[in-house]
Amino acid sequence: MDAKTGYVAGRLALTGVLFRISGKTAAVQFHTKKHLCETVFRSSQRWFCNTSAPGPGRWLSRTSTPGPSRWLCQTSTPSQRRWFCQTSTPGPHVCIVGSGPAGFYTAQHILKNHKTARVDIYEKLPVPFGLVRFGVAPDHPEVKNVINTFTNTAANDRCSFLGNVTVGRDVTVAELRQAYDAVIMSYGADADKEFGIPGEDLPGVYSARSFVGWYNGLPEDKHLAPMLDTDTAVVLGQGNVALDVARILLTPLSIIKKTDITDHAAAALENSQVKTVYIVGRRGPMQTAFTIKELREMTKLPDCRSVLNPADFAGLQDKVKSLQRPRKRLTELLIKTAQTGGATAQETQRLSQATKEWGLKFLRSPLEILPTEDGSRVSGIRLGMNKLEGSDSSARAIPTGETEVLSCGLVLRSIGYKSVPIDDTVPFDSQKGIIPNTAGRVTGCKGLYCSGWVRRGPTGVILTTMTDGFETGKAVVDDLTTGVLQPLSGVRGQEQIQPLLHKKGIQAVTFEDWNKIDSEETMRGEKVGKPREKIIEVKEMLEVALS
Repeated sequence: MDAKTGYVAGRLALTGVLFRISGKTAAVQFHTKKHLCETVFRSSQRWFCNTSAPGPGRWLSRTSTPGPSRWLCQTSTPSQRRWFCQTSTPGPHVCIVGSGPAGFYTAQHILKNHKTARVDIYEKLPVPFGLVRFGVAPDHPEVKNVINTFTNTAANDRCSFLGNVTVGRDVTVAELRQAYDAVIMSYGADADKEFGIPGEDLPGVYSARSFVGWYNGLPEDKHLAPMLDTDTAVVLGQGNVALDVARILLTPLSIIKKTDITDHAAAALENSQVKTVYIVGRRGPMQTAFTIKELREMTKLPDCRSVLNPADFAGLQDKVKSLQRPRKRLTELLIKTAQTGGATAQETQRLSQATKEWGLKFLRSPLEILPTEDGSRVSGIRLGMNKLEGSDSSARAIPTGETEVLSCGLVLRSIGYKSVPIDDTVPFDSQKGIIPNTAGRVTGCKGLYCSGWVRRGPTGVILTTMTDGFETGKAVVDDLTTGVLQPLSGVRGQEQIQPLLHKKGIQAVTFEDWNKIDSEETMRGEKVGKPREKIIEVKEMLEVALS
């Protein structure tokens, strides 16, 4: 720094660092998006910033003297240096808590339909994308292509990602509401539903959520170490996640190891002794929650056959014609699979020689998970037999009083996720597991919104979440454009939040930092013939991101 000329040279893109010129005026650089700031100097109380990349570089700085914040833009080319300072047009600041599909789709709608709104997306992990990264099965790479759409949203000049920030701990919702004109809860469902039956805490019993997190590299589940030294596993639940975990247990390692499954999970599955997986549901074939795509994949598993009971499908053939197309096609495939294993005549011999198998068990509810004699692990599960009352999707399971015991050494509970309260200041319906709302507007809290699973419950697929995110985004845009929300002036958004994080020693991870992690994971994957090798330690993520 040259105090006489008021010139600062060097690499100044440091979040929360105070720059002082001539001992009189200071500016704090909080926004480090897109470009690297190389030089900053003052002229007539105006700050100028030169970026290291050609093209318009936008940096938001705030002087310590009264006056509006200014956008500092550089339009120089290698042969010409043209500088100007433009007072920023005030626009609303919107905060989204959670960087999964709901968060990004909500951001996408707001940015597209409100031309001055700025959106900051906060995420507790250093990496974005939520369940697209940590929930989608590793052998479904096509589903993860939606990440390209989210990356385009993050590239918008009015969008910022702040990872490694836990809302409710590092920053409160109240502090966010003071800094932003609108705050949107999109943090999803991180907890498990439970049966509340005896033996549910035995070794060898896991939630499907944790099992999925384990093989997908979710840091909190990296030490799960599921007991795979058994020939039979039982999955409780008949949704897509249930079929995902069953498929991962039965898929040959030669296929699995070419996906982005974590290295520790692949090593454990290589030594797995699981040969049979039963997928258990409390209702019948007409009430299953999985899709035909998931079922078809099960019927096509190499070295694996289905063991469905044809009696479970008796009488369904007559009902098929009256079903809506998705359920009709699914039921037809179930019936075919029960009759022929889903195989053509040419495949019948191959399936008869398969070493693994899977089956669907209907009209059964878990009553008790049984331990081994020494109590060291699960040895089986007692199931109550049900009958149906009603028809189609509204049918209820009624206990008959009969029971059966199914021997197994591994139980995976796949009955759904649930959201939890994030902050005492945010209303929460504990019974429904959602934030009470109307069309995304949180009940009784002006300026507070919600989208995704925390808004409607943990149901639906990514397309459902997109529709939900767009609806909440529309509510925010409508409230901003009709004057229901009045954007405040002064220091706003992450300019106000970053100093709070800095005081606590929290270093926010930007999307550019995430790109470093992405590149590192891709490079590691290429070395072993995988699309990526995920980093599973938060500490290592930060080391790569902030290097």
